[in-house]
Amino acid sequence: MKILHRALLLTFLAVAVQSCVVPDVDRRGGRDRYDDRFVSCGRDHRLYIMDLDMSPDPVGQGDRIRGWRVRLRADASGECQTTLRIRERRDGDLVGQARVYRLKPGMNEIDFDPVERYRFSRSEHCFEVIADIAGTGRAVDAARTFCARERPGRRWSLR
Repeated sequence: MKILHRALLLTFLAVAVQSCVVPDVDRRGGRDRYDDRFVSCGRDHRLYIMDLDMSPDPVGQGDRIRGWRVRLRADASGECQTTLRIRERRDGDLVGQARVYRLKPGMNEIDFDPVERYRFSRSEHCFEVIADIAGTGRAVDAARTFCARERPGRRWSLR
């Protein structure tokens, strides 16, 4: 009877622990690592940045950026995944955390967590989105140059 009791207890504990395990899926579609079920973005996947926004906009001197949003068009017949990050063009400083994203054909809106220590200091800061394409980090083509310029009152805006 004790053996049966212990077996039932172990089975109950195993089921209880297993039911607590849930996939770690980011609410924005991003992941920290590649998922083998999806193809990596390559040369056949044409990516194009339509827009880059920051929040807040404008941001005051010494204030931190709360978030970045990229509108990216993917011209391909199927989904692909790649690591995306936002960096400053001049210094190469990372300003938007690198994440693995699964891109769908058409328009994708992607939210990035900011690098906490990044602050504006010069009169102009220009940014680019970097994607790992075929294993190499490359700047994604963009509709325009995305630069935050200083405005009156020591505030910077991408608009």
